Amino acid sequence: MASQHGHDRRTLLRGGLAATAAGAIGIGVTGTAHAAPAAEGRGTRSPARTAVAEPRIYSTSEWGARPPSDSIVVLDRVPTYIVVHHTANPGNSTDYSLAHAMEICRSIQDFHMDGNGWIDSGQQFTNSRGGYRLEGRHQSLSAVRGGTQHVQGANVGGHNSEVIGIENEGLYTSVNVPQALWDSLVDLVAWIADRYGTVVTDIRGHRDFNSTECPGDVLYGRLQELRDEVAVRLGTAPAQRFLPWPLLRPGDFGPRVRAAQHLLRARGFASVPADGHFGASTKEAVARLAKAHDIEPHTCSAMYHSTVDETGYLGSDLWPLITPSSRANDEVAAAVGELQRAGSDARSVGATLTRTEWKRLLA
Repeated sequence: MASQHGHDRRTLLRGGLAATAAGAIGIGVTGTAHAAPAAEGRGTRSPARTAVAEPRIYSTSEWGARPPSDSIVVLDRVPTYIVVHHTANPGNSTDYSLAHAMEICRSIQDFHMDGNGWIDSGQQFTNSRGGYRLEGRHQSLSAVRGGTQHVQGANVGGHNSEVIGIENEGLYTSVNVPQALWDSLVDLVAWIADRYGTVVTDIRGHRDFNSTECPGDVLYGRLQELRDEVAVRLGTAPAQRFLPWPLLRPGDFGPRVRAAQHLLRARGFASVPADGHFGASTKEAVARLAKAHDIEPHTCSAMYHSTVDETGYLGSDLWPLITPSSRANDEVAAAVGELQRAGSDARSVGATLTRTEWKRLLA
């Protein structure tokens, strides 16, 4: 969770960018990120790009936002990532009106300010099922228009100084997004990416940073499609594809779970069985691992009607803590074996595994 200003409570020491989608940009266990492709550098709006017109976005004053309870933090730099969320409220509304979209924004802001104690809405923008785009946190719209500053929000734990977040109304764990929402999301992301010079590969989902369901399996599964459509709008090369850390949840079964269990055992959680079932003892071990590294259970910041408990989820901020960076022991070897049996390519893996190699294994 973020503080009331949306400041990061954890430093990048516990994995930072490497704890999110590290292999996507070539981070090894002790290495650093490779530079962005020269043709499309971060934070620089390339004159070779096709300019994207600003879509209709309703401001905080238009939807009747409450004033912030404290000063909005405006950073004199652009965000690195555009992050896609879902609000995850159960039941997907069939009210596609502008009035409903504005009510959603007011409900989220009330929850964030009164429930979470934040100074304002956590997300910079909100996108409704009816295809209406609205400013979330105050001053976000003017900051993007300027193209050089970033309003710091509170929507991605540990990374709020790096990201600009878009909440998409609905729950997308098993159903698809309405076409109107999809079209408005493409328009909004393309415009933000144009203004900030965002590398299209850096259009990510919430779960690429935290161990959370958000933005749901279905919407998350369409993010490469979103990157590709935005690249077309910008007139740039197609987005580079990357291998994200998998999200494992209590109740899951299979070789990836068994591999994670071997890795947990290798990290000292001897009571975890290597049975391929993400049961109570595995959940407890993952929760203890997170607590030991001051990583709080993280749900989508707009889950204002949800009772989902994501404690014990094993995702992008926890995998690097159990990924081996030294000579493999028996448990690690067993984990590799499980992944081989799952059909993964382990031919390049030696005694020392880099995060990129583990991502290849877990693809």
